[in-house]
Amino acid sequence: MRENKKQKIKILFTGGGTGGSVSPLLAVFDELESYKVHKVESKKEFEYLWVGTRFGPEREMVEKAGIKFIAISSGKLRRYFSIHNFLDPFKIIAGFFKSLLIISRFRPDLIMTAGSFSSVPIIWAGWLLGVKILVHQQDVRPGLANKLMAPFANVITVAFEESLKYFGKKAVCTGNPCGFPIDNFRLTNDKIFKKFGLKKDLPVVLIVGGGTGAEGINKLVWGSLDELTKISQIVHITGKNKIKDKKEKIKNYLLFDFVEHDKLMLIMKMADLVVSRAGLGFLTEIYFLAKPAILIPMPDSHQEDNARVFSEKKGAIILDQIELTPEIFSSKIKDLLNNEKLRYELGNNAGKVMKRGANEEIIRVVNLLLFDQ
Repeated sequence: MRENKKQKIKILFTGGGTGGSVSPLLAVFDELESYKVHKVESKKEFEYLWVGTRFGPEREMVEKAGIKFIAISSGKLRRYFSIHNFLDPFKIIAGFFKSLLIISRFRPDLIMTAGSFSSVPIIWAGWLLGVKILVHQQDVRPGLANKLMAPFANVITVAFEESLKYFGKKAVCTGNPCGFPIDNFRLTNDKIFKKFGLKKDLPVVLIVGGGTGAEGINKLVWGSLDELTKISQIVHITGKNKIKDKKEKIKNYLLFDFVEHDKLMLIMKMADLVVSRAGLGFLTEIYFLAKPAILIPMPDSHQEDNARVFSEKKGAIILDQIELTPEIFSSKIKDLLNNEKLRYELGNNAGKVMKRGANEEIIRVVNLLLFDQ
């Protein structure tokens, strides 16, 4: 008797421009792949496609995961004057018509996005063609892209309970998916220290300015290196093309413009303190590894809302970039390195800020959308 051929469930992921809208979807992809033959539907298997931007970092990230990638034209609706505001509507229209073609050919059962303007044409086209849609809201306060997509979604998953009020009955709190390669758990602390040339007798401070780099944070680091490297090892990730002339060898200072996600998570695992922006992708990793952190949110942005949630739950120390000098910056880091009790409390509280089990919870939502169970 011939075996029944497995039916493919097709999932289209969309997002890009920065890694922030890509990482949570890759975590969901990994979770789906871990089932391979799904628990609920034993005769189903998955096929994937990713639609993103032409020049963002997502192509490299997605293709490395083994997902087919297609780029479309994308624009952005800015709330300030820019010549691009006159040009981008035409890019959005072009992206919309290409999205209709892509969806008609791929025929997905589900479209998933975690934000970004590159997703808007795909979501609109998917709704028009009757495809089920899941929009994931990472930040506490929704940005314009998710506001434009939310009315067309079947379900909106949110990372924070505070975000439920923005979306009504469509919303469900899942937490934020996070991918941490299982092989990384098997590496001993000694091997991780050796891998990156770190010393065991000095605390490790990981400083990250976000996926595209934060010039303000980079300048604070470079202005305080003399003080910080006396008492700690600084691992500084500047963002691509942000190193400039800072290539000289400095004792107890490791400088990178970019570190792949699995290596970044290894460094964070060993860090005694993390200093970063308050983008949700990196905050999720701080929460996942329960790390004490100093957050410097981008001024006048949604990051201030994200940081406020961590601050209210005593899961991080928040600093205002506008008020910071290299002297204040280094002083805050030194104070925290000298206060082991506070670092423990911050890390412990950070690990409770969001709902645990986000990867599995979103798979449950996917189950409901695809299989009604």
